[in-house]
Amino acid sequence: MEARFHDWHIEPREYARQEERRGRRHAYERIDPARTALLVIDMVPFFLNELPYTRGIVPNISRIADALRVAGGTVAWVLPTNGAPTRASTEFYGERVAAMYAASGGEGTLAERLWREFQVHEADVLAEKSATSAFFPGRSTLPPLLEARGIDTVLVTGTLSNICCESTARDASTLGLRVIMVADANAARRDQDHNAALYNVYRSFGDVRPTGEVLELIAPSAA
Repeated sequence: MEARFHDWHIEPREYARQEERRGRRHAYERIDPARTALLVIDMVPFFLNELPYTRGIVPNISRIADALRVAGGTVAWVLPTNGAPTRASTEFYGERVAAMYAASGGEGTLAERLWREFQVHEADVLAEKSATSAFFPGRSTLPPLLEARGIDTVLVTGTLSNICCESTARDASTLGLRVIMVADANAARRDQDHNAALYNVYRSFGDVRPTGEVLELIAPSAA
């Protein structure tokens, strides 16, 4: 399957709105890499084999991961857990699709279940979630792992932009974390879905920046 790339944008009126409100375009002009975690959401074969936009974001995720490790930050791989479909999911999706989503995390160890182009390093975090959000109480192993490292800023990447990634960004913001959604390192089914998620996050929950700007935040003048 050929990789595709989203035609992403934030509307000028939204930039203008934030600039008028806080005096600058971007909420977070600096980050402390040691207190920053790259969250890589649901980058597993189930999604990458089906959605061309997910293939397109792999290199950008890898670039950010490499830079953040060098700078002393945390890379957190977050995968769907496997389990039986719930009654609610079966009613909502139907039996076949509910079973398919329940098995979307794949088989093997967490590291083995990731997309084959990624490499997990010894200091990386591996976590599972059984909800759309990686921060939903009681449904993810991620929060205590980040708390133990003193994380205050999260870079949200992965798939799908408008479902698990946006849900994660919303809940991270609710918990008081500084959220940056990486515009060209998230993927959805369509540009419309992707841009709607970027709009929601930028307007109400965090910042939205492309990979190049995130790299500059991690290591100024070295991007």
